Amino acid sequence: MSSKSDDAFQNGLTVRREVMSDEFVDRALARTDGTESADLQRFVTEHVWDAVWNRPGLARRDRSLLNIGILSAIRAHEELAGHVRGALTNGLTREEISEAVIHISGYCGAPAALSAMKVVQSVFDAQDA
Repeated sequence: MSSKSDDAFQNGLTVRREVMSDEFVDRALARTDGTESADLQRFVTEHVWDAVWNRPGLARRDRSLLNIGILSAIRAHEELAGHVRGALTNGLTREEISEAVIHISGYCGAPAALSAMKVVQSVFDAQDA
């Protein structure tokens, strides 16, 4: 690996841990360690968590709000739960997250929004437990 690639991975890993938590990232990396899937984890860390998340122009809370909309629209529920927790870490409130899902219903349809809200509510409920 080149030094540039190693730097991108480390920078991305820092952001990924700050947003998603050490525990979440450690599980994701451990789950794929020693498999072909490990390359995808590295790629995503370098090219999404470093190259995208470290761009100027949007704050992390804004990126989190966008992710809630995008992941809800494409029904990527496994990713959505982690990003709801990340959105809370990045300063979004429960009300803002819930309003985002309501907003999604107008553009992506009620089934997508209802499905997303189940995931969001499960994250909220886990926090309250």
